[in-house]
Amino acid sequence: MTKGSDPSPEVGSRLPTLRLPPLSRTTLALYAGGSGDHNPLHIDTDFARREGGRTDVIGHGMLTVAYLARAITAWRHAAALKSLTTRFVAPTAPGDSIRCEATVVALSQDGQQRIAHVSLRAVRGADETLATAEAAVVLR
Repeated sequence: MTKGSDPSPEVGSRLPTLRLPPLSRTTLALYAGGSGDHNPLHIDTDFARREGGRTDVIGHGMLTVAYLARAITAWRHAAALKSLTTRFVAPTAPGDSIRCEATVVALSQDGQQRIAHVSLRAVRGADETLATAEAAVVLR
């Protein structure tokens, strides 16, 4: 499906699944630099073990949110994303294979704008939810 090619999705329509490569330490370091979030829990294994009680670093929660937003912007232009609210369920870790799934759960009208309400989730492995989100996306 081409971006924006489905002008009238139906309730229950699934967006294309966004499949990401395994989360790498390089991705975490680049995200830390780009976002300004240099919390050592995300980039320093020794700190994560000593101070965080973890076996390794964890991914940035906002990186997971960015992946969820990317699932929408792969379907519609970024300007069409009217709102995105998220809830974190579990942290990510290096090596995680993450995919983002999305389903149109409602359609509404706001003045001249037709809005798709989309339920999303970021998933690790077979079916472990990492984050959930609700998005409002302008269709026209």
